[in-house]
Amino acid sequence: MSDFISDFWSNYVAIITVTSILLCAVLLWISGTTKVKPTSDNTTGHVWDEDLCEMNNPLPRWWVGLFIMTVCFGLLYAFLYPTLGSDPGRLGWTSTGQHATEVQKYQDRIEPIYAAFNAMPVEAVARDPKAHAIGERLFMNNCAQCHGSDARGSKSFPNLTDKDWLYGGDPETIKTTITQGRQGMMPPMAAAVGTGEDVTNLAHYVLSLSGSPHDSIKAAFGKSKFVACAACHGMDGKGNTALGAPNLTDDVWLHGWGVDHVATMVNKGKLNVMPAQSAKLTGDQIHVLTAYVWSLSNAGKFSKSGN
Repeated sequence: MSDFISDFWSNYVAIITVTSILLCAVLLWISGTTKVKPTSDNTTGHVWDEDLCEMNNPLPRWWVGLFIMTVCFGLLYAFLYPTLGSDPGRLGWTSTGQHATEVQKYQDRIEPIYAAFNAMPVEAVARDPKAHAIGERLFMNNCAQCHGSDARGSKSFPNLTDKDWLYGGDPETIKTTITQGRQGMMPPMAAAVGTGEDVTNLAHYVLSLSGSPHDSIKAAFGKSKFVACAACHGMDGKGNTALGAPNLTDDVWLHGWGVDHVATMVNKGKLNVMPAQSAKLTGDQIHVLTAYVWSLSNAGKFSKSGN
């Protein structure tokens, strides 16, 4: 591990870089000073393809000039920029600093676009056609990778177009989710439930809460085991948005449906992460994106014209 944090490789790169530039200069000097004794017809005596002769002419001045400029540019670049190993260069340039500068320029350019929406409530922003188009583009660039371009999600990625919200679907909660992210955890509960048969019975009971196909006899045996789950999901199984505990009575299955899937969840638990977007998006962008996401599950509140 010490090989990767020592100065050896930085010095190695610096030496190779300087040596390469100097060798180019030496090659140029040798080619300009070394003379080949020509024959009477001003050739070097080298012949290819029977009649292709190598002439003994000096290098073109423009070619020599470009070569010299290249060597000088290499030395100047190495002096100004971080080229020689760990040396930061006299300008102090870094890729991180360059990125920060470009991001700031971009934010300064788009700030006026979002300024008009920032003072508006989320519901009003959602009704604005221009804001909706901007929000859709933000969603496609930052959210569609997980939730899909139609926002209907997939296994383990929530559908954003329905009314089933783990943490709540009001505008402020959605904004908090986008800004701070979420980390939902279902701990392994097999030890608290009992034997493998107890887990199977509990899975049938959980399915019965939503009216899903199940074995009623096994569900009756599993009902008493549900007390281990009630702390998060509630005794009625309707979940808890404060904890992000799913509603088990609505027949919406984020991680898979059926006895085997439910039993696997009980046995192994689940960790799901929604990454925070605050590092990627500005507050104004999150405000517009919140309005777009909120509108997906409240489409009935808008007319076709968007007004």
